[in-house]
Amino acid sequence: MRRRTRARELALQILYQVDVRGPEILEDLDSLLAAVEAPDEVRQFARDLVTGTCGSREEADRLISEVAEHWDIGRMAIVDRNVLRLAVHEMLHCRDVPVKVAINEAIELGKRYSTGNSGAFINGILDRIRTLLPEKGGD
Repeated sequence: MRRRTRARELALQILYQVDVRGPEILEDLDSLLAAVEAPDEVRQFARDLVTGTCGSREEADRLISEVAEHWDIGRMAIVDRNVLRLAVHEMLHCRDVPVKVAINEAIELGKRYSTGNSGAFINGILDRIRTLLPEKGGD
């Protein structure tokens, strides 16, 4: 598995916990990541994704809600909601991650960790958000 893909998986697991248990779990972020067998760069990218996604959560939720017709973000599956938040953070704030890569990685996370319909659902939401964004890094 590619290193950044592994980091996204770790970030998703932690974001899930934040959603379920509350933001106080972030106080243990370093120890949660230290317990994972992974190269330092994987843990660091996961840490950056978690802190960045939590920091841009309101912005991501606003964009997701804006394009998600007939879906209240609070009623979405927890995994789907956090995959979307993670991807929106990458699309908006990770200059070294092409938008298409962020979307494709999110689709794969949804397929792997959520329902059979999650890949298409995530793709539809993120593709709509993509059309609202200014060009980034040649995308």
